[in-house]
Amino acid sequence: MIHLENLTKKYDATLAVDNISFDVEKGEIVGFLGPNGAGKTTTMKILTCYMPPTSGTATVAGLDIHESSLEIRKNVGYLPEMNPLYFEMSAYEWLEFIARIHNIDENEIINRIRKVAGACGLSDVLMKDIGELSKGYRQRVGFAQTILHDPQILILDEPTAGLDPNQADEIRKLIRELGKEKTVILSTHILSEVQVTCDRVLIINKGKIVADGTTDELQGMVQGKETLWVKIKAPKDRVIDELPSLEGVETVNEKESEDENITGYELKAASGVDLRESVFNFAVKHKWVVLEMQRKPVSLEDIFRTLTTETGKAESAADNAEDNGKAGEPDE
Repeated sequence: MIHLENLTKKYDATLAVDNISFDVEKGEIVGFLGPNGAGKTTTMKILTCYMPPTSGTATVAGLDIHESSLEIRKNVGYLPEMNPLYFEMSAYEWLEFIARIHNIDENEIINRIRKVAGACGLSDVLMKDIGELSKGYRQRVGFAQTILHDPQILILDEPTAGLDPNQADEIRKLIRELGKEKTVILSTHILSEVQVTCDRVLIINKGKIVADGTTDELQGMVQGKETLWVKIKAPKDRVIDELPSLEGVETVNEKESEDENITGYELKAASGVDLRESVFNFAVKHKWVVLEMQRKPVSLEDIFRTLTTETGKAESAADNAEDNGKAGEPDE
């Protein structure tokens, strides 16, 4: 459904998107992650034909962004991070306005609005002015607008921004349900949201795609796969001196101390090593008492930090581009 090939976007001397290529298949929900200024929003704006690339190309729903921008917009539902709404309109009036822009049949407009309002939890506030609504409800209005014309592709920039945990969970459930039939790309800073919502993760840093795969696949890109938390009753000096000699242990760090003989340690394991059994046996051999033990596999947060340790200069330069009135705006 979506194909990018050598896509590049420059703001003067700033390379916001650097020769990226990837595909998103029908029915996939793809999380698009990256630090501020990494190129996420710029990529999304190119895919929605909000702005052209400097070079390279992309097809959306089989249509070329250079040749069929209007047709692409008919097939895409786009929720920008800064949700554009007319505050003096009621939620219903706004959705009716959007329905007419999309040339939805006059006889279908009311039913379509009721359907998306129900899905987005707006039924009770449809007649209220948007300016009177909370930020969370405004975000729901924006999401309802995005799916009103029943597009086959959804491009969502921070779709749960401003929502409380319950509201955000409802939107995530809706995205998962829509993802059974539609293609979805969403950006977010909430990494747990990606884990519960997305089938696949793309991580972009300094304009380049640095990771592409499921969470399990991305774990293979991070060295020192997991951490083991263990609390041991034994003289601290002996544990610190002897535990690093255990095969598979890369580092031992003291993290919590109750007294001289009860201490918590964080053990970094070598790639692919499960330390639990060997640490237990090692403790028995040395007559130490293991009070607690918890395995902590590498998380998406660990992967993200490892792959995006340097955000580069893209953010500040993109900010300057916007401030100077140039095309586009900085990524979030």
